Amino acid sequence: MKKPAVESLVKAITLPGSSQTIGDANALTNVQLIGKEIVIDLALASPSLQSRKKIEVHVGSVLQDKIGEDYSFQVHVTHQASPSAPQPNIIKGKALKGVQNIVAIASGKGGVGKSTVTANLAVTLSNMGFKVGVLDADIYGPSMPLMFDVAFERPLSVQVDGKSKMKPVSNYGVQLLSIGFFTKPDQAVIWRGPMASKALNQMIFDADWGELDFLLIDLPPGTGDIHLSILQALPVTGAVVVSTPQAVALADAKKGVAMFQQDSIQVPVLGIVENMSYFTPEELPENKYYIFGRDGAKYLAEDVGVPFLGDLPLVQSLREAGDVGRPAVLQGGVTEDAFTSITQSLITELVQRNKKLPPTEIVKITTMAGCSAVS
Repeated sequence: MKKPAVESLVKAITLPGSSQTIGDANALTNVQLIGKEIVIDLALASPSLQSRKKIEVHVGSVLQDKIGEDYSFQVHVTHQASPSAPQPNIIKGKALKGVQNIVAIASGKGGVGKSTVTANLAVTLSNMGFKVGVLDADIYGPSMPLMFDVAFERPLSVQVDGKSKMKPVSNYGVQLLSIGFFTKPDQAVIWRGPMASKALNQMIFDADWGELDFLLIDLPPGTGDIHLSILQALPVTGAVVVSTPQAVALADAKKGVAMFQQDSIQVPVLGIVENMSYFTPEELPENKYYIFGRDGAKYLAEDVGVPFLGDLPLVQSLREAGDVGRPAVLQGGVTEDAFTSITQSLITELVQRNKKLPPTEIVKITTMAGCSAVS
């Protein structure tokens, strides 16, 4: 079951005691598919408590009949805000039109698999029925074109409202922009901060991203100028930090979390992902060898008070899949299962973040001094 099919079914349901369908009333605000659970959010003008419960039961019952017993349903009816009130999914600052959630994927140090995690999260979200884009913000080491098997593609120019825009390259259901599309494979990007920031702004605001449920931003390792440029350009909904279990990686991951939690930044950290958690040989499928340490990122998440989204095994096919440009989740098996679980946890945390916290604002600091406490 895909998200567009669920949306169509929901919009066709007639509201109890009315001749209007949910689609006619423009009441559907959100559909989330989390495994075999489907979450429906509806917004109606001044619904009483009794009518809310009646609508929730009615919609759930209709969907159960049409989709089947294999799925469970959560239906939430809320009060529709007046046109002058701020809408829950509208992000303050210089928002991207049509983009609902912007998630930054970060790591304290290089080599922990941040880009691999980004690529596979994007494909997993797409397979769940979401509209997904990836911005490769790793200016000095762009790897997304290779990981998506589009290294020799180039973004096309399209006209949008009389303006020329870049059309992101698409593969595996994911839209993608990277500085790698504009440089030769063997060409080093030797730019100072302002030039790199200008290139990022062009890829963000001079692109025709269209309607996206998620825009994932693959940040460079560390905490530096590019990170500040992104946070000043976009109101990031939340961040995910990737680490491996060993102490040297965890120390840097902790700094990455601290950066987002700075008083001047305040981007919610949706969780930590532990990559290369353990190794299981094919000939010993019941054994787990914790080569880089055990549960390090899990303990870090507890220590800094952020969710632990899950762990990923050290699997040769995961590396090979990235090298040949076919994300590992497309091959099934243990890797797909792990990424599906992590993605479901990420969606859960994001839904809770959007319910409990106000929209993120862009960062207004102008120099690195704003992050001087991140060391």
